[in-house]
Amino acid sequence: MGTKIVSNPGNLQVVYEDNHLIAINKRPGDIVQGDKTGDVPLSVVTQQYLRAKYSKPGNVYLGVAHRLDRPTSGLVLFAKTSKALPRLNRIFAEKEAQKVYWAIVKNRPEKESGVLVHWLKRNPKQNKSYAHIKEVPDSKKAILEYRLLKKLDNYFLLEIDLKTGRHHQIRAQLAAIGCPIKGDLKYGSDRSNRDGSIHLHAKRLSLVHPVKKEVLELTAELPQDAVWEACTQ
Repeated sequence: MGTKIVSNPGNLQVVYEDNHLIAINKRPGDIVQGDKTGDVPLSVVTQQYLRAKYSKPGNVYLGVAHRLDRPTSGLVLFAKTSKALPRLNRIFAEKEAQKVYWAIVKNRPEKESGVLVHWLKRNPKQNKSYAHIKEVPDSKKAILEYRLLKKLDNYFLLEIDLKTGRHHQIRAQLAAIGCPIKGDLKYGSDRSNRDGSIHLHAKRLSLVHPVKKEVLELTAELPQDAVWEACTQ
């Protein structure tokens, strides 16, 4: 495995901050919320960062409104106030936020752009979702729109407009059309990335600010590695 850099209060990649919200560019390997690994989650790191920045003595409020998979990088938006959190939760629940991802895949999709509709069934024991063409018991409808942005030397760059937010949705749906994401062993990639990441990045997030009511457009820079860098050359 390569060296995995995780976020800490000193190297936190803050994309945006105001009185109510803070957006972080999550590194692959950061967990958003605590899990059974016991690793320090990004939510706690962000609280530590805010406590130090504003010299706050006690606890710092931080609300988690959405998540990214651990090996994925990109935008995570937290609420800094108890006023903003329920409003932010509603925005995400009612799909009023536009989420755009970049994914690097091994195979070229059959069509250069399209809409994928599957029924995803989650297997909690495997922590994996399976994509079905038709509805099956306990499945949830998953929709995304994709387009081919660029052909790289050995890979293809896709832009994904996520219409629903299901467990491992992009990973499972792209695998279902024969385009597993680079490094994603769980969904059919032939090899892992050295640092345990997958080449899936939450690049843009746009929504109406839950308190100020103005449009907020956020963009997260790509991780620093040769394959991602080739996408912007």
